[in-house]
This record gives sequence, structure tokens and C-alpha cells, in this order.
Amino acid sequence: PSHTAKLVKKTIEAFSWEILSHATYSPDLAPSNYYLFASMGHALAEQRFTSYENVRKWLDDWFASKEQQFFWHGIHKLSDRWKKCIASDGQYFE
Repeated sequence: PSHTAKLVKKTIEAFSWEILSHATYSPDLAPSNYYLFASMGHALAEQRFTSYENVRKWLDDWFASKEQQFFWHGIHKLSDRWKKCIASDGQYFE
């Protein structure tokens, strides 16, 4: 983890920051799991690939087809998603 690197530890100490213990990764909070892959999943629903190259080309084309606004919107939805996760107190939600 980045917070264990010497330079990072020194910076944390210099600013007297507190390291909060939390899971290193939570799929509930990952924008790729609920925004990016959800959108991609809809586009993939009818696709059938016969080679790795076809998959790679489809992915390259899909990402290239997205406007900057698409990614901006996903990033800015994170705050609401985080609040929803905290408010759920560990309970499942859609």
C-alpha cells in the first residue's frame, strides 16, 4: 500500500495526519463497478467475440466513443455513492 512507503510515511508525519483504518478496497465504492462496468455491460449484452484482438478493438472503440462528460459524470457521482454506503451502515442496497 502507498501509505507504507518511506516517503509517504515521512509526509504523513510532517503534516501530523492520522491514518484511518479501513478496507483497502471496497467494490461498493469503486466507480468502475457501478458506473463504468454497468454502462459497458449494457453495450456488451449482444456482443460475441472470436478473438482477443476483437475484444481489444471493441474496448478501444467503446472507450473512444465516450465523451469526456461521461467520465466526469461518473467521477462526480462518487460523493453521493460514498454517502449512501456510509448511511447504509453495512447493509446491502442497490
